[in-house]
Amino acid sequence: MPTMAERTAMIAAIAALPDALERAVAGLNDAQLDTPYRDGGWTVREVVHHLADSHMNAFLRMKWMLLEENFTVKPYDQDRWAASPECWLPVGPALLLVRGLHERWTAMLSALTTEGEWNRSAFHPERGTVTLDGMLAIYAGHGAKHCGQILGLRERMRW
Repeated sequence: MPTMAERTAMIAAIAALPDALERAVAGLNDAQLDTPYRDGGWTVREVVHHLADSHMNAFLRMKWMLLEENFTVKPYDQDRWAASPECWLPVGPALLLVRGLHERWTAMLSALTTEGEWNRSAFHPERGTVTLDGMLAIYAGHGAKHCGQILGLRERMRW
Protein backbone atom coordinates (compact mmCIF):
# COMPACT_ATOMS: atom_id res chain seq x y z
CA MET A 1 0.00 0.00 0.00
CA PRO A 2 1.52 3.37 -0.98
CA THR A 3 2.09 6.12 1.56
CA MET A 4 0.27 9.43 1.22
CA ALA A 5 3.59 10.97 0.05
CA GLU A 6 3.85 8.32 -2.69
CA ARG A 7 0.24 8.96 -3.69
CA THR A 8 0.94 12.70 -3.81
CA ALA A 9 3.88 12.06 -6.15
CA MET A 10 1.74 9.87 -8.41
CA ILE A 11 -1.01 12.50 -8.49
CA ALA A 12 1.65 15.08 -9.42
CA ALA A 13 2.68 12.85 -12.34
CA ILE A 14 -0.93 12.82 -13.55
CA ALA A 15 -1.10 16.61 -13.18
CA ALA A 16 2.14 17.01 -15.19
CA LEU A 17 1.08 14.96 -18.20
CA PRO A 18 -0.69 17.66 -20.25
CA ASP A 19 2.42 19.86 -20.36
CA ALA A 20 4.70 16.91 -21.05
CA LEU A 21 2.47 15.64 -23.87
CA GLU A 22 2.21 19.07 -25.46
CA ARG A 23 6.01 19.42 -25.36
CA ALA A 24 6.44 15.94 -26.85
CA VAL A 25 4.36 16.78 -29.94
CA ALA A 26 5.22 20.48 -30.28
CA GLY A 27 6.08 21.46 -33.82
CA LEU A 28 5.38 18.08 -35.41
CA ASN A 29 3.80 18.19 -38.86
CA ASP A 30 1.17 15.76 -40.15
CA ALA A 31 3.73 13.41 -41.71
CA GLN A 32 5.58 13.22 -38.41
CA LEU A 33 2.36 12.77 -36.43
CA ASP A 34 1.47 9.89 -38.75
CA THR A 35 4.77 8.07 -38.15
CA PRO A 36 4.65 4.98 -35.92
CA TYR A 37 6.86 5.22 -32.85
CA ARG A 38 8.10 1.66 -33.61
CA ASP A 39 7.55 -0.96 -36.31
CA GLY A 40 3.98 -2.17 -35.97
CA GLY A 41 3.24 0.44 -33.29
CA TRP A 42 0.78 3.27 -33.20
CA THR A 43 1.49 6.56 -34.88
CA VAL A 44 2.21 9.62 -32.75
CA ARG A 45 -1.29 10.87 -33.58
CA GLU A 46 -2.82 7.57 -32.44
CA VAL A 47 -0.80 7.70 -29.21
CA VAL A 48 -2.12 11.19 -28.40
CA HIS A 49 -5.72 10.15 -29.07
CA HIS A 50 -5.13 6.92 -27.13
CA LEU A 51 -4.03 8.91 -24.10
CA ALA A 52 -7.22 10.97 -24.26
CA ASP A 53 -9.37 7.83 -24.58
CA SER A 54 -7.53 5.77 -22.01
CA HIS A 55 -7.40 8.52 -19.42
CA MET A 56 -11.08 9.37 -19.91
CA ASN A 57 -11.90 5.75 -19.18
CA ALA A 58 -9.56 5.67 -16.18
CA PHE A 59 -11.00 8.88 -14.73
CA LEU A 60 -14.56 7.60 -15.08
CA ARG A 61 -13.68 4.18 -13.68
CA MET A 62 -12.05 5.78 -10.65
CA LYS A 63 -15.01 8.10 -10.15
CA TRP A 64 -17.46 5.20 -10.35
CA MET A 65 -15.31 3.27 -7.88
CA LEU A 66 -15.62 6.17 -5.44
CA LEU A 67 -19.32 6.79 -5.91
CA GLU A 68 -20.88 3.38 -6.53
CA GLU A 69 -20.93 0.09 -4.70
CA ASN A 70 -20.09 -3.14 -6.54
CA PHE A 71 -19.04 -1.32 -9.70
CA THR A 72 -18.04 -3.50 -12.66
CA VAL A 73 -15.55 -2.01 -15.12
CA LYS A 74 -16.47 -2.16 -18.78
CA PRO A 75 -13.40 -3.29 -20.73
CA TYR A 76 -12.67 -1.90 -24.18
CA ASP A 77 -10.37 -2.81 -27.05
CA GLN A 78 -7.78 -0.01 -27.12
CA ASP A 79 -6.59 -0.96 -30.61
CA ARG A 80 -10.11 -0.62 -32.03
CA TRP A 81 -10.49 2.71 -30.21
CA ALA A 82 -7.15 3.90 -31.67
CA ALA A 83 -8.49 3.15 -35.15
CA SER A 84 -11.83 4.95 -34.74
CA PRO A 85 -12.50 7.76 -37.24
CA GLU A 86 -12.03 10.73 -34.92
CA CYS A 87 -8.48 9.58 -34.16
CA TRP A 88 -7.42 11.06 -37.50
CA LEU A 89 -8.32 14.54 -36.33
CA PRO A 90 -5.53 16.96 -35.53
CA VAL A 91 -4.10 16.32 -32.07
CA GLY A 92 -5.26 19.72 -30.75
CA PRO A 93 -8.70 18.54 -29.58
CA ALA A 94 -7.16 15.52 -27.81
CA LEU A 95 -4.57 17.75 -26.12
CA LEU A 96 -7.34 20.07 -24.89
CA LEU A 97 -9.31 17.10 -23.62
CA VAL A 98 -6.27 15.73 -21.76
CA ARG A 99 -5.60 19.14 -20.19
CA GLY A 100 -9.14 19.57 -18.85
CA LEU A 101 -9.49 15.94 -17.86
CA HIS A 102 -6.23 15.92 -15.93
CA GLU A 103 -7.19 19.07 -14.08
CA ARG A 104 -10.40 17.41 -12.91
CA TRP A 105 -8.68 14.07 -12.25
CA THR A 106 -5.99 15.74 -10.15
CA ALA A 107 -8.62 17.61 -8.13
CA MET A 108 -10.62 14.43 -7.54
CA LEU A 109 -7.60 12.40 -6.45
CA SER A 110 -6.17 15.21 -4.31
CA ALA A 111 -9.41 15.35 -2.32
CA LEU A 112 -9.07 11.74 -1.14
CA THR A 113 -7.84 11.62 2.45
CA THR A 114 -8.70 8.25 3.92
CA GLU A 115 -7.37 4.75 3.43
CA GLY A 116 -10.97 3.65 2.95
CA GLU A 117 -11.27 5.87 -0.12
CA TRP A 118 -7.99 4.60 -1.58
CA ASN A 119 -9.02 1.01 -0.94
CA ARG A 120 -12.26 1.38 -2.91
CA SER A 121 -12.44 -1.28 -5.56
CA ALA A 122 -14.26 -2.53 -8.62
CA PHE A 123 -14.50 -5.79 -10.51
CA HIS A 124 -12.67 -5.83 -13.83
CA PRO A 125 -13.79 -8.81 -15.98
CA GLU A 126 -10.25 -9.26 -17.38
CA ARG A 127 -8.20 -8.43 -14.25
CA GLY A 128 -10.36 -9.30 -11.27
CA THR A 129 -10.56 -6.84 -8.39
CA VAL A 130 -8.89 -3.47 -9.00
CA THR A 131 -8.42 -0.73 -6.43
CA LEU A 132 -8.08 3.03 -6.65
CA ASP A 133 -4.50 2.71 -5.39
CA GLY A 134 -3.74 0.18 -8.12
CA MET A 135 -5.24 2.35 -10.83
CA LEU A 136 -3.34 5.38 -9.58
CA ALA A 137 -0.09 3.42 -9.82
CA ILE A 138 -0.86 2.39 -13.40
CA TYR A 139 -1.90 5.80 -14.68
CA ALA A 140 0.81 7.76 -12.88
CA GLY A 141 3.26 6.16 -15.32
CA HIS A 142 1.05 5.54 -18.34
CA GLY A 143 1.31 9.00 -19.85
CA ALA A 144 5.04 9.28 -19.21
CA LYS A 145 5.59 5.93 -20.96
CA HIS A 146 3.81 7.16 -24.07
CA CYS A 147 5.56 10.55 -23.99
CA GLY A 148 8.81 8.59 -23.85
CA GLN A 149 7.83 6.67 -26.97
CA ILE A 150 7.16 9.92 -28.83
CA LEU A 151 10.37 11.53 -27.59
CA GLY A 152 12.33 8.40 -28.50
CA LEU A 153 10.96 8.58 -32.04
CA ARG A 154 11.83 12.26 -32.27
CA GLU A 155 15.37 11.52 -31.16
CA ARG A 156 15.82 8.62 -33.60
CA MET A 157 14.40 10.68 -36.48
CA ARG A 158 16.26 13.84 -35.39
CA TRP A 159 13.07 15.92 -35.39
